[in-house]
Amino acid sequence: MPKNEMPQTLDGWRQRAADLTFESRAFINDVFVPAASGETFETVNPATGEVLAKVASCDAADADVAVSHARAAFEGGAWSRLAPGKRKRVLLRLADLMETHKAELALLDTLDMGKPIQSALGDMAGAIGCFRYQAECIDKLYGEVAPTGEEALALVLREPLGVVASIVPWNFPLMMTAWKVAPALAAGNSVILKPSEKSPLSALRLAQLAQEAGVPRGVFQVLPGFGHTVGKALALSMDVDCLAFTGSTGVGKQLMQYAGESNLKRLYLECGGKSPNIVFADCKNLDRVAKHAAAAIFHNQGEVCIAGSRLLVENSIRETFIDKVVACAETMQPGDPLDPDSFMGAMVDETQYRRVLEFIRQGQEEGARLRAGGQALDGPGLFITPTVFDGVTPEMAIGREEIFGPVLSVFGFDCEEEAVRLANDSVYGLAAGLWSQDIDRIMRVTRRLESGQVFVNNWAGGDQTVPFGGVKQSGNGRDKSHHSLQEYSELKSVWVSLSS
Repeated sequence: MPKNEMPQTLDGWRQRAADLTFESRAFINDVFVPAASGETFETVNPATGEVLAKVASCDAADADVAVSHARAAFEGGAWSRLAPGKRKRVLLRLADLMETHKAELALLDTLDMGKPIQSALGDMAGAIGCFRYQAECIDKLYGEVAPTGEEALALVLREPLGVVASIVPWNFPLMMTAWKVAPALAAGNSVILKPSEKSPLSALRLAQLAQEAGVPRGVFQVLPGFGHTVGKALALSMDVDCLAFTGSTGVGKQLMQYAGESNLKRLYLECGGKSPNIVFADCKNLDRVAKHAAAAIFHNQGEVCIAGSRLLVENSIRETFIDKVVACAETMQPGDPLDPDSFMGAMVDETQYRRVLEFIRQGQEEGARLRAGGQALDGPGLFITPTVFDGVTPEMAIGREEIFGPVLSVFGFDCEEEAVRLANDSVYGLAAGLWSQDIDRIMRVTRRLESGQVFVNNWAGGDQTVPFGGVKQSGNGRDKSHHSLQEYSELKSVWVSLSS
């Protein structure tokens, strides 16, 4: 099979996987190198238990070197002072290379963290689209001329921040990387990427493509390793100007402390979620809504920050609707991630697998009614069936904690006021959904939901034109859209006195 041809079958993807080679070294100042310590860690295919590669385990020494090169590159101006149109052309070339190697990049994420190949291909489309969108925005981000009298000219300029460290998660490895890296590069910054230790391979391949596209030396670097070593070092660095993070709320809080202990670096956080999905009795086509409600939690094995993990259903249709959701769940069983027909894949690693099973056990112990799933599948892989609990109350762990797995908690409500109260009864505020045909209700509830984004009669709708992010303990800042590009730039006010 030609290298860039898209396989169509399980056997085809298995053959492509067998032919893959993995870059496992850090990418520092345009060169692939081992960690300074010589330490490595194993990255494992969770569907098979196979060790894919031993990857460089960077630490503070590597971070110091990378930051110094990033700063030198920024001060040198080969990228930071490059004309916007020229930066645009380089990033568009990178997007084209990603398109050419889309099958390979998707396969790396599937092997590394267990997501179905069809889902990974969707991620690649999103990642490529993000680079293209941000590239096209570069030469359309204007400064301002402030209103003054004739004695002065006041300018408001946008300039790159400097050195940006991006720490990205394992659940959407390359797509989350694109959301962070594309706007930061587009704005003219030098970027150091720390991928999750659970899914580093696509980030290292991206480094190869960035080099091929013409991103200058030191402008984009990749440091694989652990959060408590290289991640902490980047967060504490006095020469990192901005830290962009997607991950758990607990780690986000720790990073805020590090930012304060160091140089008050700018910090953008996209953290946890326990998103409510509200179904009112007046919504049409319950079969369609049930399918979307199931997909909202079982997509990507529930390892999704905006997963619709709390399903709030009006009691008059609750039993009927849950039956339909359970029927949909039966069609979404986990399978070989390389099979294009698999809806769900494997949990990312043993730790997450055990965590999800413990929540399922705890849900049963606390008195929730198990309506579907709840089992681990036999075999070498880390597979858990789609799980549905009914009769969940807010004080139960499964109704309160972010599980990050295929576990749906169903609540009942009798009126709009109760639905809003239940939806907002969470420390998180990343996403929310509601299903109704009553436009007045839609507008009332949308405004009252404490959430960074609200999906009406859909789940997870949107494209690169709309911002993504949360409120409360789901974080701050926004990915996607021109808003993210602005976040990676600094405002400078210039007041010019004019002689009369």
